[in-house]
Amino acid sequence: MFIPKYIEEGRALAKAARKVINYRKDVARPEDVERVRQNLAGLKEALKKRSSEGVQKAEKELLPSLGKLQPLRDLGGIRENVELLVVAIVLALGIRAYYLQPFKIPTGSMQPTLNGVIGHRTEALPPNIFVRTFQFLTLGRTYENLVCEEATDSIESISAAKINPFWDGSVIKMSSGRTYRVGIDPRSLEDQMRVGPGQSFKKGEPIVRGYADLGDQLFVDKFSYNLIGPHRADVFVFRTNGILGIPPGPNLESEHYIKRLAGLPGDTLRIQQPKLFVNGHEANEYSFERVASQQNGYTGYRNIPRDTMYLGDPSATVTIPKGNYFALGDNSANSYDSRYWGFVPWQNVVGRGMFVYWPFSSHWGFVR
Repeated sequence: MFIPKYIEEGRALAKAARKVINYRKDVARPEDVERVRQNLAGLKEALKKRSSEGVQKAEKELLPSLGKLQPLRDLGGIRENVELLVVAIVLALGIRAYYLQPFKIPTGSMQPTLNGVIGHRTEALPPNIFVRTFQFLTLGRTYENLVCEEATDSIESISAAKINPFWDGSVIKMSSGRTYRVGIDPRSLEDQMRVGPGQSFKKGEPIVRGYADLGDQLFVDKFSYNLIGPHRADVFVFRTNGILGIPPGPNLESEHYIKRLAGLPGDTLRIQQPKLFVNGHEANEYSFERVASQQNGYTGYRNIPRDTMYLGDPSATVTIPKGNYFALGDNSANSYDSRYWGFVPWQNVVGRGMFVYWPFSSHWGFVR
């Protein structure tokens, strides 16, 4: 038998209203429940009479009273989603503030244990977009192929720049007045890719051609040091504010460094290439032995005469004062660490480097 559409819709609304009454009658105001019952009775009467106008009128009267008894599903869903989002943000901020914080390795001072940004100059053109996308997602690798657009031009300066909210890079200013933006930092361009001021180019010649691996990114455990304190040989992160030998970062703000904790308060250290000695004995923790082995990319601990404040020669020693730590980079030949600027106060310590979460290279996993 044919049933008009308005009858089907009216019956569906009546069924929903009965469920809402049963669900909300114990928690809603009695007058709201009674009003819905009255309007529902009016709808049932109109359905019996099969009056199109009567059903529409009854639905208009029922819907507002039903909305007071039970908020509409779409609005309720929006409210629930907003509440969920707020809770997620609060949890994320809480975790970042008290437990885990993401940190990017900015330099090569901890190589090969942890990689900073590494630039590679190449002659070949970048691969296709699919290969580049895959390598970025897995290796954190970004390609650049910047060519000269003037008949002749030269590099006037290279300066650090924020390419986007998530990406540091460089602005290359040319003598012609042109500027180019690339997603590789100035240090990697100049030191590793040999791109610098004064270089000249003809139209179509590559100014920057190659790729950069953007460095390991890891979680820093900010909680455990509150319970057990730092341990010798930990990879740890600290703030640089108040350390006189370290100049302030951009906008005169404190920066974050990551190094190996080589000395605890009261320890006496000495370096006799390629080994580190702690309290008169060769440091026997795995991470120190790995650096001293001079294998698999490790070059050993170095004395650097004249340039460093501490441990510049094999006979020099340093004793760490109370409330301070001594930091060394695993890439001892190229690490700006406590040998140059002194001690890390305990209040500057942020936490322990715990887990490399990106890229998915050989360093992925727990930090040792």
